[in-house]
Amino acid sequence: MTAAPAPDPGSTLRERAASALLGARERTRLLTGCVDERELTAQHSPLMSPLVWDLGHIGNQEEQWLLRAVAGQEPLRPDIDSVYDAFEHPRAERPSLPLLAPREARGYVADVRGRVLDVLDSTLFDDGGPLVESGFAFGMIAQHEQQHDETMLITHQLRRGPAALTAPEPPPAAPDAALLPVEVLVEGGPFMMGTSVEPWALDNERPAHPRFVPSFFIDTLPVSNGAYLRFIEDGGYRDPRWWRPAGWEQVRRHELAAPLFWRREGRGWVRRRFGVVEEVPPAEPVLHVSWYEADAYAAWAGRRLPTEAEWEKAARHDPASGRSLRYPWGDADPTPEHANLGQRHLRPAPVGAYARGASPLGIRQLIGDVWEWTASDFLPYPGFRAFPYREYSEVFFGDRHKVLRGGSFAVDPVACRGTFRNWDLPVRRQIFSGFRTARDAEPA
Repeated sequence: MTAAPAPDPGSTLRERAASALLGARERTRLLTGCVDERELTAQHSPLMSPLVWDLGHIGNQEEQWLLRAVAGQEPLRPDIDSVYDAFEHPRAERPSLPLLAPREARGYVADVRGRVLDVLDSTLFDDGGPLVESGFAFGMIAQHEQQHDETMLITHQLRRGPAALTAPEPPPAAPDAALLPVEVLVEGGPFMMGTSVEPWALDNERPAHPRFVPSFFIDTLPVSNGAYLRFIEDGGYRDPRWWRPAGWEQVRRHELAAPLFWRREGRGWVRRRFGVVEEVPPAEPVLHVSWYEADAYAAWAGRRLPTEAEWEKAARHDPASGRSLRYPWGDADPTPEHANLGQRHLRPAPVGAYARGASPLGIRQLIGDVWEWTASDFLPYPGFRAFPYREYSEVFFGDRHKVLRGGSFAVDPVACRGTFRNWDLPVRRQIFSGFRTARDAEPA
């Protein structure tokens, strides 16, 4: 009797890469297909590109890395490389560039994708160098497209007019939220931060390295709208005691009084969410706050933002085994029972949701719902090596950008894991950002 052939690991990897690429493209079509051509070419905010620029940029990056760098093919459209170079053209000036029109952009990205799938079918993942090892380049491009999908979702939030996107169902409730402890003690000691084994991890997540973190307490849940409202009502935006000087300057210059998209209506507050005006839900994590706002709230509450190392230890360290997990719940990929990811609900879930996604210490919603600001600057890990290009991470290192962790409801699982690092300027509010607080543990 002839033995069955062994499974082809390359075939499984091809299926994973194809699924990630096709899933990203389905979302891109949704975000660009739900508005007319006028909306696609308009700049809805100087902070963001026209949606049609993001579409062309997605195709151009895919062509450059997968058709040219991986497959060695001749350029399809070298004439547009400069147009879609994110470092050459700031967002505010992109509407004036000779962008591909919507029909042409759609044709270009479809042509590139068809060729890429042919390349994927013939690529030997163990014989092509580090760019294709474990399918890295294909995973990198899937993540890149999903990151731009999140950027386009931010643009949808900023655009005026009727809602163009709808969610099929609300996020799950949190029936036991009131029974949870306010904070959790994370015992001091070493843990392994970052990764050297996650095949599609990006350069700033690498390498894994030991980090010692003293004992600290961290919120069991993200800070809610209701909790943040108490800061507002206590005069938080009128009291310079709680603010860094640069943050207080932002408050005064822009007359800030609440998170972005909030406004007073009668005695209460409403917010605009993807074209719909609704009452601010007190049980949801606060959203659209800058680092300065998060830091000021923490100071007002007698607490602080967690450092990036504290956040990752809370999210990944398993005290029982001493291991660093891929996700708070373990090593398995996220499912809809673990976290609010992938634009499924178009909003955060109430604080306390997703009990199955809790960390070994019972901390919830560390993945999904809202990006969480940390106290840390965006810096390289010891032993960092830029790969495959400096402009992804290295050029942003320094004290200008603060680290965010955990992902949001707008992030796809392919671009979110326990080691994933996001970063932005501390003034940014249009992003899907929230936070939780921490405090030092009293010495024994």
